[in-house]
This record gives sequence, structure tokens and C-alpha cells, in this order.
Amino acid sequence: MTHSAITERFIKIKKADNGKKAFIPYIMAGEPSLSSTAVIVQELEEMGADIVELGVPFSDPVADGPTIQHAAMSALSRGVTLRKVIDMVKSIRQKSTIPIVLMTYFNPVLKFGLNNFIGAALSSGVDGIIIPDLPPDEETDFIASCHKAGPDTIFLLAPTSTDKRIDLVCHQSRGFIYYVSLTGITGSAISIDDSLKAQIEKIRSNSNKPVAVGFGVKTSDEAARVAAIADGVIVGSAIVKAIEEGRESFRALVKSLRAAI
Repeated sequence: MTHSAITERFIKIKKADNGKKAFIPYIMAGEPSLSSTAVIVQELEEMGADIVELGVPFSDPVADGPTIQHAAMSALSRGVTLRKVIDMVKSIRQKSTIPIVLMTYFNPVLKFGLNNFIGAALSSGVDGIIIPDLPPDEETDFIASCHKAGPDTIFLLAPTSTDKRIDLVCHQSRGFIYYVSLTGITGSAISIDDSLKAQIEKIRSNSNKPVAVGFGVKTSDEAARVAAIADGVIVGSAIVKAIEEGRESFRALVKSLRAAI
């Protein structure tokens, strides 16, 4: 059976059996520029990232906190679009094989054209997509097309998700399941407690797909604690902020997170 690049990465991590979990950094495409984003992806791969989540700037990012919102507005002001991000991924593929997940809202995809988007994403080397405002029970033809040819569709679960929604997301997700650790926006404070562990165990009782936790993880200590109970850890706002602060801050944070996860 042929697995996607994302699934293969999780299989490889599990087989290594060295206590490490998937480290999934999020960065905003085009911040500070598209050319620098391509370099940052390569640096992340060199420093041990397993998958890169690449944010596509959008004018109304309802799931994102102020740090990522600011990065999105900055990228938009320089004319960064979904098409340009996809083209950039194609250029990254000339040097890198790291699995890349696009995090975009549905409006840019709709404007691009659903079938056109799937074709362009595949030809450029995009491995997965996260669309926070696309529920798994809507645009089912689009989701089915992704399931048939790729890229992986990664859906979100949260502390408020019902049993019915958990079942649906477990069925519709490919690659991994994204568990949002809190009922809020990116950059909020995470609470790593028994309820988080219980929710992950509940998801696992419905599916054998990997569960990666995001929203709120900022420090290496938090990353280590989440890694102890999840299959992967997604870190976004802290990395975006470190990129703004400069290369030294960025590399120091990434190295500390990799060591912790």
C-alpha cells in the first residue's frame, strides 16, 4: 500500500522508537518574503523538523491570534497570494523533500478553483491541506477528490467537539488529526492537564491516525509535555514571533523545541 509523505513520516518516527514525536513548525508564507520563506523551510528541515505547516496569508484569519494576523497582513501587503505560495513550494521541492502542509482559509481556494487548486497543489509538491473554515461535512466532492488523488485533508478537533464530530473528523482526515488544545485562537495559553490527555485518548479510540496538538504551545517545556501524550506537536505563534526577532532567536527556539519533542 502506498502511503502519503505525511503518513510515511509518522511511520518512520514510530519505527525509530527513540522517544521522539513529530515536530511540526508553522510559518507564514511570505513573511518576511517568499524567498526567505523558502530558506526558512530548508533550515527547519536541517534542524530536524518533520513536517512544515505553511500558512497562506488571508485578510480575515478567524482562527489566528495577533502574531499570525500581523504576519499575514504583512505578507498580503507585499502581494503574496495562494498561487505564489504554491509556486514557491514547487521551487522548494528542487532542494527539499520535507512534507509540506498548506494552512489556508477556504475563500482563496474557492477563488483559485477547487479542481485547479488540487491539481496545482499536487504538481507543486504540497502534501497536505488544513482549511479551518471548511467543515468535514461540507464541500464533500472537493474532499473526495483530495482523498482520491491527494493532498491529505487534515481536519481539526477541539475540546468542544461532539462524539459525532470526532467520528466524522477521524474518518475524513488523512495524514494526521489536528487537535486544537483550547477553545480560542492561536497564541493563547495552553492548559496541559488530564482533560487534554483524555481527549487524545478518546480520539485514538476512534482512529489509529496520528494526533498532533497545536494552538498555545510556546516553550520547550510545554512542547515536551504535549509530546508525552500526542504523536506530534505543532508550534506556530512562537516561531512566527522568533522569525520577526531575527535568525538567532529563530534558530535557538527551533533547536530547543526539537530537543524537547
